[in-house]
Order: sequence, then structure tokens, then C-alpha cells
Amino acid sequence: MDLLDRVGLNTLLLHWLVVTLLLLIIVWAMIKVLASGKTMSRGAFLFLSFFPLISLFPIPPPQFENVQKAKQEQRKRKEDSGDPPDDETIE
Repeated sequence: MDLLDRVGLNTLLLHWLVVTLLLLIIVWAMIKVLASGKTMSRGAFLFLSFFPLISLFPIPPPQFENVQKAKQEQRKRKEDSGDPPDDETIE
């Protein structure tokens, strides 16, 4: 609770100010990029070149994550139960 006691009104106002300034800078930059994209063909190409950057880090659908978790849990259960590995080459 000491950490929460140290957070005062000044800290909250400072954080609010920083977040607001960052949002305003982002909005201003977006407006500038849009304006340059509308006036110059180079600006339009520059603006459109940033869209593929969004897809650099694709977000996997939750189904794949659940399947991976289930496979890991199944492997752990097999190891814990003491079952021999599933080798088909054993004769």
C-alpha cells in the first residue's frame, strides 16, 4: 500500500498530461501525413507504404493457441503417467 500512498494528484496530472501530449502529437503527425499524401504523389506513396508495416507481426487466432496448449498438456500427461514413448520401430 505504500506505493499507492505515494501516488498523488501531481503524479496523476503529470501522467494525464504526458498521455494527452502523446495523443496530440500522434494525431498531428497523422494529419500531416494525410495532407502531404493528398497534395503530392510522393506523399501518397509514402502514406500507403506504412500500411504493410501493420502486418509485420500477425496476431495468431486464439484457436491455434488453444490447440498448442492442449498438445503440450497431452504430452505432459503422457510423461507423468509413465507410458512408453510411441515408437513404431520397436519390435
